[in-house]
Amino acid sequence: MRHIFIVAFKYSVPVLLGYPVIGFAFGLIMSDAGYPIWLTAAMSVLMYTGAGQYIAVGLFAAGVSLWEAALVQLVLSARHIAYGLSMIKRMPFSGIRKVYCIFGLTDETFALLSSLPEDNGEILSISGIKNPIPAGSIGNFMFLVTLLNQSYWVAGSLIGAAAGSLLSYNIEGVSFALTALFIVLMLEQIIKIRKPGIFIVSAISAILCVVFLPSRFSLLAAIAFALAVNSILGRKRACNEN
Repeated sequence: MRHIFIVAFKYSVPVLLGYPVIGFAFGLIMSDAGYPIWLTAAMSVLMYTGAGQYIAVGLFAAGVSLWEAALVQLVLSARHIAYGLSMIKRMPFSGIRKVYCIFGLTDETFALLSSLPEDNGEILSISGIKNPIPAGSIGNFMFLVTLLNQSYWVAGSLIGAAAGSLLSYNIEGVSFALTALFIVLMLEQIIKIRKPGIFIVSAISAILCVVFLPSRFSLLAAIAFALAVNSILGRKRACNEN
């Protein structure tokens, strides 16, 4: 288990370089809005939605109703349905580990876990990591990567909330930190798998939907359109290879 933890930690380093910073930014925003540190901790542990937490602060400040806030969060987090469906075959384990991996499947964690080789009961060699993990250990590995990623977020948000309660900051533009991290992870995945097509299609889909559709529909429409186009292209590529 110690060996798997070390490998999981090395694999999660890209998120370690970003999550404490954007978690810190979230803590600052919560503190600037006048919310206590315990609420920041509770949101990071129990809610843990990244962008959803940032938006929740604005919803709280605007005084929206619980149902309105829930609807906004549902629409914002609907992309995780696609994430979860694509990860079903990559989680050949059950129990509390799987439940937690589903709960902790943020954008950045999905970017890491989705690039793992499938577990076929053999020793897993992970791209960029020298030490492989033992056969049948994919469940523990995914669980630890997910847990480490959340710990980075929680630590950053608590430090940010504490700093915000003690010092005065100009937090204008701080909320862009989450978007910046996801862009960095996307570029890393493009370099690693060397198949930029799926990212290009997704970017074009997002731009078109933002430009031509109302904002409340653009996210879901972009996800659906990108999935459909990439699925078609993937099938054509598979047919050509056969």
